[in-house]
Amino acid sequence: MTSLREENRPAAGAQPAKLTIPIVDLSLLAKPNGVEEAAKLRSALQSWGLFVVTGHGMPKEFLDEILDATRKFFHLPLEVKQKCSNVIGGAMFQNEGYGTDRIDSDEQILDWELLHEYTVKIGKVTMDVLKAMAKLVDQKEDFFIEMVGERFKSYARFTYYPPCPRPELVNGLKPHTDNSVITLLLMDKDVGGLQVLKDGHWVDVPVLGHDLLVVVGEGMEIVSNAVFKAPWHRVVTSVDKERVSLATFYQPEPQRIIGPPGALVHEKRPPMFKKCLVQTLADGYWDAFAVGERTVDFLNVRIDAEADGKLELESVATNN
Repeated sequence: MTSLREENRPAAGAQPAKLTIPIVDLSLLAKPNGVEEAAKLRSALQSWGLFVVTGHGMPKEFLDEILDATRKFFHLPLEVKQKCSNVIGGAMFQNEGYGTDRIDSDEQILDWELLHEYTVKIGKVTMDVLKAMAKLVDQKEDFFIEMVGERFKSYARFTYYPPCPRPELVNGLKPHTDNSVITLLLMDKDVGGLQVLKDGHWVDVPVLGHDLLVVVGEGMEIVSNAVFKAPWHRVVTSVDKERVSLATFYQPEPQRIIGPPGALVHEKRPPMFKKCLVQTLADGYWDAFAVGERTVDFLNVRIDAEADGKLELESVATNN
């Protein structure tokens, strides 16, 4: 095991204070009188870039089945899991497969009907969240959906974190931002590990049981002209407990060109990003991840980071 430099170790930036991750009830948000819940959503997005979503309508038993199937796959013998390997012929690498972001193979091990059902259900949650976010910027509810394309892609990533003998020395997943529009996380209902960077400190995301976590990605940051921002987050490991999770990333159509929309650009908020091809962002993500940078910075898509900070302060002051 190769340990991180001392300043980058999980224990180095521990947050002593207990901060509460914001919670939004999706079932209340969708109601005509959901003004109070919309205010909670606005506050969560502006201050955290993520929130816990309750009232999503998916039965507990169904979510348990998803996590159980995930755990069972990772408990299979290595030779069985490697039938779904992302390496072809010992040399050619592909994005899909065991060992990378998602599992997708003709030699299917997981219950794919179960995954299909989950994809349909969580897709509805995603649409409801995007519609609510559009209303927060005083646009019609399909505003962001139309910007990223009605056939935008979703990717499922099943992750297994084994127990680690020295969890204070290594990350389970290094600090990063997502390049999605939004990410929906179904996390282990018994073991925590996800942390979000808040005001310079790493804050634990608590065990959520059967609730979901919605995380803003850099794609949304671009199409909202930095009204909504992607938070830095990471995963730390446990000395004696394994952990599983299922992340679903929603990304714009690959051949679509995205940028700050005219409706969200004005004198006080000039365009914060250049227009760019979605596929270019996707291709540059892993290079940016490898060096610990945001994709928009690595690819020089951001126009003025200093102005972005000033606008954020102005926005916070105005809302207060």
